Amino acid sequence: MLYLDHAASTPLRPEAWAAMEDFRENFGNPAGIHGVSRGAKNAMEEAREHAAHLIGASRSDEIVFTGGGSEADNLAIKGAWDAAGLRSGVVVSAVEHKAVLESAAYVERLGGKASVVGVSRVGVVDPAEVAAAVEANTAVVSVMLANNETGAIQSVTEIAERVKSVNPGSLVHTDAVQAFVSETLSVDELGVDMLSLTAHKFGGPKGVGLLYVRDGAHIEPVVHGGSQERGRRAGTHNTMGIVGLVAAMAAADSDRERFREMVAEARHRFEATLIEAIPGLRVNGPISNRLIQHSHVGFPGQNSETLLIRFDQAGLAAAAGSACQSGAVEVSHVLTAMGFTETEAAEAIRFSFGWTTGPGDAELAAKIVVDVVESLS
Repeated sequence: MLYLDHAASTPLRPEAWAAMEDFRENFGNPAGIHGVSRGAKNAMEEAREHAAHLIGASRSDEIVFTGGGSEADNLAIKGAWDAAGLRSGVVVSAVEHKAVLESAAYVERLGGKASVVGVSRVGVVDPAEVAAAVEANTAVVSVMLANNETGAIQSVTEIAERVKSVNPGSLVHTDAVQAFVSETLSVDELGVDMLSLTAHKFGGPKGVGLLYVRDGAHIEPVVHGGSQERGRRAGTHNTMGIVGLVAAMAAADSDRERFREMVAEARHRFEATLIEAIPGLRVNGPISNRLIQHSHVGFPGQNSETLLIRFDQAGLAAAAGSACQSGAVEVSHVLTAMGFTETEAAEAIRFSFGWTTGPGDAELAAKIVVDVVESLS
């Protein structure tokens, strides 16, 4: 199977697997005080320090390990809002991951104010509009670094600067889940107070992630029951997953230059072939200011679900711009926010390249896509 769905999940990197294999003897609960627990705790704290270094954090205790990106997003939004008081509000963009949008909706259900800022036709939010939505009681502003569907990169640094100029007390959060594999991240350069990552987007295990929380930023836990993570996230640590997460972070960081060169060329060849062969084909989102590993394409007159089935039969894995839940097709909220019609949204497919993409994969994938589309035309 030719796999072009790395934005959904990636194969485990050998470095992550090796780190977890080596960890088998450190099975203790890091919260304990005996030798077995100390071994687990030491390994976890070494991983925490390394994770902080890889995103430019100044302190290791600014890293909160979570059960993944969705939990990290929930903790950022709900935790900041709860800490600020129930009369506070949140500001998010219309193209955020559902973990952020549903957290904002939760805030609104409990009496807070949730402001959703729209985006342009290419899925980019205007920093000035984000700042205009900030009020005196805004607890947190969340704008993702790069979109999980289109790959559109947002001006997070400018957004953070503008938000702080309006209300220095508002925390700024960014979901950087999709970006880490191809983009070098520095929390200080971004100017954010919180940042979410999850391991399985860059070659780590599923079910583990982190939330960076800048020193001095106060959040309340959303998972209660223990004092782990300095009281910010209860629950026995997934120590094996944590060392796998950070090993994958380190591997992605050292591999980034090769990854960017290889994937940029692969995506360029892939899209060029499709544009030349398929009349009316659309590349959705910004042409230049997007993640190099994302190619979000609209096929006029074609249904994405039908295409995906045919691609799968031909040995190509990709993802639709709409999702099927409980038997009902749900149009992508990202494409809707960008002004796409339901018909246009139903024609969209995301192809996403990854660290295992080979030199000839772009040509083979393009051939499969063109052959399938021509057979259905």
